[in-house]
Amino acid sequence: MSIAVLYEVPNAQEYNNLRIISGLSPKDETASETGLKNSIFMVTLRDSDKLIGMGRVIGDKGCFYQIVDIAVAPQYQGKGLGKQIMSEINMYLENHVPKDSYVSLIADVPADKLYERFGFEYSAPRSVGMAKRY
Repeated sequence: MSIAVLYEVPNAQEYNNLRIISGLSPKDETASETGLKNSIFMVTLRDSDKLIGMGRVIGDKGCFYQIVDIAVAPQYQGKGLGKQIMSEINMYLENHVPKDSYVSLIADVPADKLYERFGFEYSAPRSVGMAKRY
């Protein structure tokens, strides 16, 4: 298996296709285009031309960063690709995030175990994640 690790923005359609097959919710295509191009950092995994994994960092480039869209196509899961994506993100964060910045993510179970390996801790009970969907 020869997987290419790239730092490029996928198109909105392939992004949404990966989200859907990975069990994440689809996003509006126009919103996807805007969101993807405004990412602080992006890592994509491709098998030939096919997008098979990704993750990205969003935020204000100063105080707050959030890891989002960690996704691996089902037929590629269990091969360490999620760990590879997080390693790339972690390397970026270690080299670019200012001291005392806050990096957060919302973890789906059982992916929380992966994030723990990279130093992420549960924020509860001191704080809890909240969301509002539109």
